Amino acid sequence: MTAEPPILHPDSGHQPPTPVRTITGLRKAAAHCTACALYREATQIVFGEGPEGALVMLIGEQPGDAEDRAGHPFVGPAGKLLDRCLAEAGIDRTRTYITNVVKHFKWVPRGSRRLHSKPGAVEVETCFPWLEAEIAAMAPRIIVALGATAAQALFGKTFRVTRDRGRLVPSVLAPYALATMPLGTSARP
Repeated sequence: MTAEPPILHPDSGHQPPTPVRTITGLRKAAAHCTACALYREATQIVFGEGPEGALVMLIGEQPGDAEDRAGHPFVGPAGKLLDRCLAEAGIDRTRTYITNVVKHFKWVPRGSRRLHSKPGAVEVETCFPWLEAEIAAMAPRIIVALGATAAQALFGKTFRVTRDRGRLVPSVLAPYALATMPLGTSARP
């Protein structure tokens, strides 16, 4: 039996981190990832969740503080907003696969709080093979990038969410791919 060829991001040049082809196997392997420095300050890795064979994959930037503490994607304030948006669109969250480009929470201290810090290009590139492997294992029909960081990681650095949001993007990643504005923001006129 021959292994499936990896799905490659056009700018990444990275191969998936492991020949494991199931989400369960990938989650177990990723739990030990130390490829970038983010693992040192994060509580744990936050890997994607959802049913095997989900048709829709939602991809955000990175876990936030609530997600880092819980170990599950989109359970904090952005997750609550995502739940409302999905409900309004008539999409059952339990039938989607939800993940992030970067799997560890990047933050800066502000007193006793941990505030979100946007992941850099090195962190995105280092973590991207995990996302590629998730996409290969799930083979979704629809990929939705939630915000600019996810969209640029998936569709290239020239993608502009303010210009291209809501439009189908030609992609080898899924038959249908598009991006939305980050949750909680709106486009400027």
